[in-house]
Amino acid sequence: MCRLEAEGFECVLADAKQVKNLPGRPQRDPADSRWLAACFERGAITSCFAVTPEFRIIRLHTRYRRDLTEERTREKQRAEKLLESAAIKVSSVVTDLHGVTGRDIMDHLIAGERNPKVLAQLARAAARRKISQLEEAVEGAEFFTAEHAALLAKVLARIDRLSADIEDLSAVIERLLAPYEEQLAQAESMPGWARRAAQDAIAETGVDMSRFPSGAHLSSWAGRAPQDHQSGKRKGRAKAKKGNRYLGAVTGETAVAAGRTQTREGARHRRLARRRGTAKACVATGNTQLKVYHKLLSNPGMRYHDPGPDYYERRRDVRRQVAHHVGKLGGPGFEVTLCRIPEPDGTGQTQAT
Repeated sequence: MCRLEAEGFECVLADAKQVKNLPGRPQRDPADSRWLAACFERGAITSCFAVTPEFRIIRLHTRYRRDLTEERTREKQRAEKLLESAAIKVSSVVTDLHGVTGRDIMDHLIAGERNPKVLAQLARAAARRKISQLEEAVEGAEFFTAEHAALLAKVLARIDRLSADIEDLSAVIERLLAPYEEQLAQAESMPGWARRAAQDAIAETGVDMSRFPSGAHLSSWAGRAPQDHQSGKRKGRAKAKKGNRYLGAVTGETAVAAGRTQTREGARHRRLARRRGTAKACVATGNTQLKVYHKLLSNPGMRYHDPGPDYYERRRDVRRQVAHHVGKLGGPGFEVTLCRIPEPDGTGQTQAT
């Protein structure tokens, strides 16, 4: 495909499932190629999304950074299990095992320190209030052998190398995405979206939202849309459809982060999590976030404006008042037509909700 584009051809990426059930498909490759071209000419095959060559390079870096981040997470979990195999439960006391306190304790264990009181005194900042609990957590230090120490040193060294590689990749990604600072700022204006989430999302979708007819198409392409397997009266198990796993991972993280905020998205996420479960709430919140993302990038200069965590309560009260007054006017025989007046923006900047 890259070679054809370099020669000046306009290439179309199509999904094989579109022609899987079309009648008349020949068995030989030359005839099959002519048949596919004829299907495309009469509109039976629609083109799928293909990122531009510029964003393919950016996407290689962001995907590799995510893969390294996942590998670093696995190494951190190995370090935790290694400590637990020696009856050391530091992770049950400190919030982050690989923070300042946890890392200092592991370094001293590697150096040969086995005294629980000495190890507990290495606590920093808020962990100083948990010194007695830390002493109990590191009581198993006597079972931490030299072999444990050698293995833990290798794991920590690998974590440090991965962290350095991730920082180098982040610097390169910042340079590659420098021309798209405005789009990054638009994405970062949404609840739960930080710099890295905005970079990963733009690397996957590009900045030209005309490639997706609507935000719903973008959500479906990313796999953030429900899929119900139903045949007649039989209803199968509803689950999210498959899509771009990298963009799906971004929205999974941002949905959880947005659920902790005092915003409309946070209130909606918590409501759905109580009724339908966390997994379905993440898919629904990710679906909404991608629709807002599509709206923002389709309108240069637009920023996300949050209606507030009480948005749904206010909307419910407004609906009740509208229904009441419309019913009162309809009683004498009046026909009521409602039209919402757009709210003026005092800053002069268009806002999205």
